[in-house]
Amino acid sequence: MRRTKNILMMAACLVAGTAMAQTAPGLVSERSISLSSAMTLATAALERCRADGYKVSITVLNRHARTAVVLSDDGVNPHTVENSLRKAYTAFTTRSPSADMAKRVQPNLAGFMQLEKITTIEGGLPIFAGNKELVGAVGISGAPGGEKDAACAQVGIDRIAASLGS
Repeated sequence: MRRTKNILMMAACLVAGTAMAQTAPGLVSERSISLSSAMTLATAALERCRADGYKVSITVLNRHARTAVVLSDDGVNPHTVENSLRKAYTAFTTRSPSADMAKRVQPNLAGFMQLEKITTIEGGLPIFAGNKELVGAVGISGAPGGEKDAACAQVGIDRIAASLGS
């Protein structure tokens, strides 16, 4: 009995120590889209665009706006790789669809447009875990119209939504 009690106390201390380590004031804990989820998202979006007859490039960024995945379909126009990155970066930076930049009032937009990689072109979407925590972004370029790029991006996000949890 006493041995069981000691084991339980040690287990409780271990759990408490682990919990304290995870909330230490000198550490930051962040969630990010995994490489596996980024690949699944990009593949699902590419499949949708191909089914609709579009050749596109897709860029998925992780939590730190670093490139996780780039897919560029066979025969796609060369500018689409850069555009997909800019769309994803804009969505990540603004935490909103890249198309929302075009809706901003001019005095505020002019300064923002001086930042590298920012665009007003539709086709970039942020990726949230539980609609609150930004964990990445996706940008697609190449379909005949940004709304079609955004629709393919949404298909990819929808494919991984359950794996992002709350």
